[in-house]
Amino acid sequence: MKIVNKMIKILLSIVFLGQLIGCKPKDKLDRSKIYVGKDSIQALAANLFQVLPDSVPNPDNPLSFEKIALGKMLYYDTKLSNKGNNSCNSCHNLSTFGVDNKSFSVGDDGLNGGRNSPTVLNAALHAFQFWDGRAKDVEEQAGMPILNPIEMHIPNERFLEEKLKNDPNYVKLFKEAFPDASAPLTYEHIRMAIAAFERTLLTPSRFDDYLAGNKDALTQKEKTGLNTFISIGCTTCHSGVALGGNMFQKFGVFGNYWEFTKSAKIDSGRVSITKNNSDVFVFKTPSLRNIEKTYPYFHDGSVSDLKSAISIMAKLQLNKTLSEEEVTNIEAFLQSLTGKVPEDALVNPF
Repeated sequence: MKIVNKMIKILLSIVFLGQLIGCKPKDKLDRSKIYVGKDSIQALAANLFQVLPDSVPNPDNPLSFEKIALGKMLYYDTKLSNKGNNSCNSCHNLSTFGVDNKSFSVGDDGLNGGRNSPTVLNAALHAFQFWDGRAKDVEEQAGMPILNPIEMHIPNERFLEEKLKNDPNYVKLFKEAFPDASAPLTYEHIRMAIAAFERTLLTPSRFDDYLAGNKDALTQKEKTGLNTFISIGCTTCHSGVALGGNMFQKFGVFGNYWEFTKSAKIDSGRVSITKNNSDVFVFKTPSLRNIEKTYPYFHDGSVSDLKSAISIMAKLQLNKTLSEEEVTNIEAFLQSLTGKVPEDALVNPF
């Protein structure tokens, strides 16, 4: 009997592995019955994902109360845009889960950006920043929109430094946040302070409770959706602590993405940065944490409905046509990733 049970487990493992790498068993597989044993799906999930940490440190930018408080003030301050129309929070509104729920955000001069503004929540966990991955971390990313002519339109670094130096309160706060610096108020320190604040924007969810061992943290429908999410291969791109944000992938492995998303404009993706033909239509895979709240979806915000986005991704990336029940169950699982924004971060200091 022990030998038979062992052989059954081996066969099930082979079937599951075949699903992950794209192999198809001869007979149609019932995705709802891949896992055996009451707790096996939870154990597998714990290996594919990780519980959200309490903090995301960067040894090159040590966190302190003073630096985080300064970063929060800068994040909400419209002084960081040329005409004073925008702050970081304008496009990455913390009260709406770090996005503005628009396809393209409106910049300081009233012009739309070229790509959808991704959520800032949990972004410090990502391997790189922006849809094309041109920034290595949130410290580098924080300074780029400020100088972007479409976004916040500050003409140069010195301009913003002088602008903030005219505010005695900022002069004081920078000295407190960077006490060992000979010149506390610099553009580099502006970036570092904003990034320090962003490193606190973590949103633990019920899914983290489930990964930590609470079997009742998810409903049966959510567990079924998780089962399907794993079995059809979504975890190829959406795994790890952020369920994404850690790799690049071509958008449209099995078709032209714009034919599915009805995008108004075709975006060539990461190739504009690397100039490498292999990066045509390649984008950073987004994190799925809080995905229920961070619509519209994809790099161009072309799809607003989560169920539609799930169906499109299954077909475009995995060449799988999901049933309505499968889509609904995956949606239920993804809703369990909706966390709680830190309450203090939601309080506008102005």
